[in-house]
Amino acid sequence: MNLRRIGAVIYARSLEFIRDRSALSWSFVMPIVMVVGLAFIFSGEGQPLFKVGVIADNLATEAEPSPKLHPFLTTQHIDFYSVAADQQAAVVKKVGRHQVDMLIDLRAGQQHYWVNTESPKGYFLELLLKSSEGAKLTQETVQGQQIRYVDWVIPGILGMNMMFNCLWGVGYVIVRYRKNGYLKRLNATPLTATEFLLGQIISRMVLVVGVSTLVFTLTNLFMHFVMEGSYLDLLVVLIVGTFTLITMGLLVASRVRSEELSDGLLNLLTWPMMLLSGVWFSMEGTNPIMQGLSQLSPLTHTLTAARAIMLDGATLWQVAPHLLVLLAMSLVFLAIGALGFRWTTD
Repeated sequence: MNLRRIGAVIYARSLEFIRDRSALSWSFVMPIVMVVGLAFIFSGEGQPLFKVGVIADNLATEAEPSPKLHPFLTTQHIDFYSVAADQQAAVVKKVGRHQVDMLIDLRAGQQHYWVNTESPKGYFLELLLKSSEGAKLTQETVQGQQIRYVDWVIPGILGMNMMFNCLWGVGYVIVRYRKNGYLKRLNATPLTATEFLLGQIISRMVLVVGVSTLVFTLTNLFMHFVMEGSYLDLLVVLIVGTFTLITMGLLVASRVRSEELSDGLLNLLTWPMMLLSGVWFSMEGTNPIMQGLSQLSPLTHTLTAARAIMLDGATLWQVAPHLLVLLAMSLVFLAIGALGFRWTTD
């Protein structure tokens, strides 16, 4: 392995991207416009939908609790969803953050509810709960700073931008190289497949991490995102997530011959990830099968870890399971992509 040859590949690919002004501008402008637009659209005093978590016996596998558990659960215009007992502490924290409006524990011998007394939604839900018939529940109060939608969605926007830059910036570009004969000419040089792939990975990682960091920094200057954890920990999550998505792009590009097929395969990967990875909305309370499928996406683990650091003050040790899953995915993608890599379309 020759570091000089790898450096030449990194320099050539980075220069190619920087000289493409339209792609470079889009990488900066699109996420900034989306952050500002969403902040404007969702500014103001909340939405009319209430969200209430319910803990009860034998509800771990049910998406929606039965209204028979308590008369309050028959109230319309409230989104009731089941919460496992071991998730109680995490959901209580979300109640404090105004992400969940109320948590009710209907298990035998418990009969409690948690509400943030500073939340307008919590205030009205408590009035409705007290006026409903049935077993009386004991109040448990929670305090916390309100999380704006823009605070929650910023990792999703940057993650989506990162996903497109990684998959198309590596997967689509390498297929284009193969189709126009560029890889065939490189194969005639001393450059090995491993050196070429490492150069592509490092070049794309530097560009994506740099763009994401700059966009986050610029928007944070006037949005003032909630940041409970460490910026350094968040950077580590960004680097690991970027690496995983790049290796996924290499997996697609390893043997595909046509740009049309690569475009279809990349769309087949990105659309489910956008819908199931929590880019725009939380998967909490959705169908358990869909929640399980979302765990197959590297973007899910990246966004979950990033939001845990930003909103809950989690440390790297606490998000380590997500990072380990990302690294395991990266090794699988990289091994398959490197072993199956081909220089030509023959």
